[in-house]
Amino acid sequence: MTYPKELKEHPQLEEKIYPFRVFFNQYRDAKAEQNILFLHWHEHFEIIVMQQGRAIFHIDSKPYEAGPGDVILVPSGGLHVGYSLSRGDIEYVSIVFHSSLFKDRNQDSQHELFVAPYLNNLYHFPVKPVEQNPVCGTYYPLLASVIQEVQEKGPAFQLVVKNQLHLFFTLLSRTFPPRQMLGRYHSERQSINQERFKPLLEYLELHYDEKISIEYAARFVNLNPYHFCKTFKKLTGRTFVEYVNLCRVNEAERLLLETDYTVTEISGKVGCDNPNYFTKLYKQYKGLTPSAARK
Repeated sequence: MTYPKELKEHPQLEEKIYPFRVFFNQYRDAKAEQNILFLHWHEHFEIIVMQQGRAIFHIDSKPYEAGPGDVILVPSGGLHVGYSLSRGDIEYVSIVFHSSLFKDRNQDSQHELFVAPYLNNLYHFPVKPVEQNPVCGTYYPLLASVIQEVQEKGPAFQLVVKNQLHLFFTLLSRTFPPRQMLGRYHSERQSINQERFKPLLEYLELHYDEKISIEYAARFVNLNPYHFCKTFKKLTGRTFVEYVNLCRVNEAERLLLETDYTVTEISGKVGCDNPNYFTKLYKQYKGLTPSAARK
């Protein structure tokens, strides 16, 4: 996935009648702590299937490590970001779909009892289901089947994918019945992350060229600087300064690849008054100088 201009992402799906898409993500010789999934949220569900390397994904403030074979469930509306844990190749697959994929099941009483509460965001599955109940690992071949169907694109593969995903959610809901899961986590996540931090993160995405102090950002979300820094790091996996710098170098990367601005001009456009510092910062986050990136 590319870095979204706005924090809210609008995934491009296969087609309206089958609102899903599978993204194959590869990072060759990734550096330790390299950003492999930019912070964003969307109204779709996302299932991350780790295939190679090790990474850490922050889902609504909480970190989850993942290695080959691990599965991460991102709820609809959940803020998520990912970083590599060590140097080497990273590969993971993102299965993204909208709840409307199963709208034709709404007259099914069992669907309404077990699956719909999750699709409607009344409850959430564990982010790493197998850690809560190892039996969930026996459901993961369904995801491998989804990936294979998309790769091969055989007759009616969309229908197969739809049915496999519904079965996956059904089995999970049987393992974690909705009535046993309280809405406390949902309410806490909504109030802290969506209500407080999403507007700030959207602001940072659009004002990376401005000097924004920690004190200003803390007031933005009505927290004192100490708690703000602690919560921000927990949410994004980065300090506030690191996150602002990441916004700047990502915009700089776009300008390097898509415009004819000089490195000095791009430095100024992303809020770095000193071109030498900008070059050092860019190399720190991207592993090469701006000039090398353009070549």
